[in-house]
Amino acid sequence: MLDPKIVRSSIETVAAQIKKRGFVMDIAKFNLLEDKRKQLQVKMQNLQNDRNVRSKEVGFAKSSGKNVDEVLKSLKDVSDSLKSVEEQFAGTQVELDDFLARIPNLTHESVPEGKSEEDNQVVRLWGEPTQFTFTPKDHVALGANQGYMDFETAAKLTGARFVVLRGPLARLQRALIQFMLDLHTQEHGYQEIYVPYLVNAASMFGTGQFPNLKEDVFSVKGENEYYLIPTSEVPITNTVRDQILNADQLPLKYVCYSSCFRSEAGSYGKDIKGMLRQHQFEKVELVQIVKPHASYQALEALTGHAETVLQRLKLPYRVVALCTADIGFSSAKTYDLEVWLPGQQRYREISSCSNMEAFQARRMKARFRDESGKIELVHTLNGSGLAVGRTLIAILENYQDELGCIHVPEVLQPYMGGLKVIQA
Repeated sequence: MLDPKIVRSSIETVAAQIKKRGFVMDIAKFNLLEDKRKQLQVKMQNLQNDRNVRSKEVGFAKSSGKNVDEVLKSLKDVSDSLKSVEEQFAGTQVELDDFLARIPNLTHESVPEGKSEEDNQVVRLWGEPTQFTFTPKDHVALGANQGYMDFETAAKLTGARFVVLRGPLARLQRALIQFMLDLHTQEHGYQEIYVPYLVNAASMFGTGQFPNLKEDVFSVKGENEYYLIPTSEVPITNTVRDQILNADQLPLKYVCYSSCFRSEAGSYGKDIKGMLRQHQFEKVELVQIVKPHASYQALEALTGHAETVLQRLKLPYRVVALCTADIGFSSAKTYDLEVWLPGQQRYREISSCSNMEAFQARRMKARFRDESGKIELVHTLNGSGLAVGRTLIAILENYQDELGCIHVPEVLQPYMGGLKVIQA
């Protein structure tokens, strides 16, 4: 959430900045609500003062032995009016809070302006697109050829956009997860964390999924209503909600493996083939909670940690700076890592690494006390390190041979019991 003081004092500037993101702010509505809030606040303060005066008059009348009935009636009338105004003020504040909660983050000055994903900027390339002496297959054909990737059974069990993995592909997925966790904990300094897959509405609000992105989330209704996590960023980041950390506790660096669940609302007809866009998928997530002055240095480091996974797997990729029109709701700046997929002959996203600055922290009331004792909001960052399913796809397509066999990347062979080739 943006700082309400900034919105109030610079609403035209804020509206102009977020318009670059494709978001149109209703300035008239905000001004109307803000004027109403101010008027009610003044009225409330006047009634509070009036009530205090009447209360003193009651005490004075009692001590003087005078009849207090008329003064008590006057006090009750003022108290009733105050209660009514307080309720109106609270309702107006709720409307204002909801208005502010739906405004996206302001982008960092280094974010390129653009009108669509076509305006994203390539920052750097690593490796060359894999070349073959034959026409490479996509992961669906390779998985079907091997019989280890089963979409039909998954559809029977659940529905579309699910998969059953068997044998060496199931093991390869598990190997990828373990490899990523080991790399990030042993070399990059992250602490492994395990979190619930179900969270409450407050957690979803804290990281910016609610209210705007609610349609993309699965809910589970029982005695309480919970929500399946779209990414473990949600529960991890919310571990510091409503906390004041000490300066020496920062930075916090967490890595987490989890399943993730997304309804993919509005994406039907897009990437419906194979494992690219699933309702359930696996991800190793990186989260950092840092002091404000260190957050952009942390973004570069976190992006580099995700890149290392691709480099160790020897998968060609590129780093892309997302433009204003393509950046996520809560993000101030985002780098996407896009891996080369020979089956599609194009780069596809495999990780998004973002700095949210204080946007999530303000929603969560996540703060720290600096060395001078001043309390400030933390900055939060997250990124996939990596999306496991898409990494599996990339390995199948980049490490295939003419017979449809898959050669296991050298760095994963110890996790596969020494297996070097998955036979067709």
